Amino acid sequence: MWRSAAIDRRSFVKAAGLSFIAALQPRGLQALERADAVYASGIRAADGSFAVATVTERGEIVDQVALPARAHGMAFSPTTGKTVAFARRPGTYAMIFDPWNRGEPVVITSAEGRHFYGHGTFSPDGRLLYASENDFDGNRGMIGLYDVTNRFARIGEFQTYGVGPHDMTVSDDGRWLVIANGGIETHPDFGRTKLNLSNMQPSLTLIDASNGTLVEKHVLPRQWSQVSTRHVDIDADGRVWFACQYEGHRHDLPPLVGHFAKGEEVTFIDLPEKTTRQLGNYVGAIAVNRKDALVGVTSPKGASAIIDANSGKVLAEDIIPDAAGIAPAQHGFAVSSYDGAFLATRSSVAWDQHIVRIARERA
Repeated sequence: MWRSAAIDRRSFVKAAGLSFIAALQPRGLQALERADAVYASGIRAADGSFAVATVTERGEIVDQVALPARAHGMAFSPTTGKTVAFARRPGTYAMIFDPWNRGEPVVITSAEGRHFYGHGTFSPDGRLLYASENDFDGNRGMIGLYDVTNRFARIGEFQTYGVGPHDMTVSDDGRWLVIANGGIETHPDFGRTKLNLSNMQPSLTLIDASNGTLVEKHVLPRQWSQVSTRHVDIDADGRVWFACQYEGHRHDLPPLVGHFAKGEEVTFIDLPEKTTRQLGNYVGAIAVNRKDALVGVTSPKGASAIIDANSGKVLAEDIIPDAAGIAPAQHGFAVSSYDGAFLATRSSVAWDQHIVRIARERA
């Protein structure tokens, strides 16, 4: 269920070239030779330092790139091979590197009056990086636009038409930006404190990527105003899947996963009560496996679930202590945990919240 395609490893090696392979430590080289697929994730090392690790589907670390502080979300451009690690909210850095090129990474800083929300995505052509940001004095969600071709210079911003944007993605054709506005007000003066839990405004928005105009806004029903929309992914049919974190009473059984498409209303998946309780009202990551028409979710409360993207039925669930990231594999998903597990391997590092599969299209 968890095995990934060998082509990922072969394309990684081909694109990396001899200089990258020669620079690897023996253990990393051996791991790469055995690998079927390659992923990237933020880590906390045993000595407390932070880095981005390139890792095989077996959980064997190939290489590491040091980070200035803890990371959260990851983004990858299969067109250019660029990978970015975003600082954990309310961090102000994003570090961009090329897994195939051991050159100096590019570190960018959020604009004055902004901080990153931990997520972003590349345009399909690889020319733009979009980052979810907070205009904290104006209490507005923003998307920062960064020019990949000019060392990631910030060239503009769009509103997200909501509060507290977290994760975001872009349609395959590059026309629409999809944003999960968690609805939670924060300000760096108060760290990670949530300032408006009694009057949250979670929403999902579609934005025209060419000019930043609002195309659609889906506000969650009032009875679920504390269901914070947090993470998104898109399936093969262009349907947006989203996952939520509940800020209400822990004994409630709120909806945690749903989907919508342009021109359609939001539909929540009717998860079994057992699944909702195992997820602990908190889905920390979501991923779509387009080939198998599956949606996978993880919760740091200690569980994961796999959903049929066509029927919305839960096909499998598992207890995974401190579950963290999830990303598609050739069949099923690769899953990491905060306590060092990456599928069948446990290491001395703590994997952070998100992982991303990396395979370069032009290789």
